[in-house]
Amino acid sequence: MMIEHLAIWTKDIEKMKTFYLEFFEVSANEKYFNPTNKFSSYFLSFPSGTRIELMHRPEISKQLEGLEQNLGLTHFAIALGSKQKVNDLTHTLRMKGHSILGEPRTTGDGYYESVIADPEGNQIELTV
Repeated sequence: MMIEHLAIWTKDIEKMKTFYLEFFEVSANEKYFNPTNKFSSYFLSFPSGTRIELMHRPEISKQLEGLEQNLGLTHFAIALGSKQKVNDLTHTLRMKGHSILGEPRTTGDGYYESVIADPEGNQIELTV
C-alpha cells in the first residue's frame, strides 16, 4: 500500500499551484472545472507517482476563512534526498519570503528536517 494523493482545499488555487511547481519537482495536469458546483482542481504529480490535489470551491474557501487549525492532518513531509537539499531549499524559500517554521535540524527520532509553510499556511516538513 501507499498514499496515492493528499488533497488540500485552497483559497487561491493558482498561487498554490505556482508555489509547488516552483519549489518541488512536480508537474501539473490541466485544470479541472465543474461549472455546476464551481469546483476546480489540479493534480500535482511527483516523479515517484505520489500526488497532491489542490482543490477550490468558493463556498468552501469562505467556510475556511479564519480557521487556524483543524483536527486531523497537521503536516506532510517531502523527502528531498539529502541534508544539503533540505538546507538549500529552506534557504531558498526564506530568501523568497516564505515562512520557515522550523530550522533544519536532526529531530529526537532521528529525522533531519526543516518545517516550512506553503502560501496558505499548510505545514510541510522538508526531510532527507
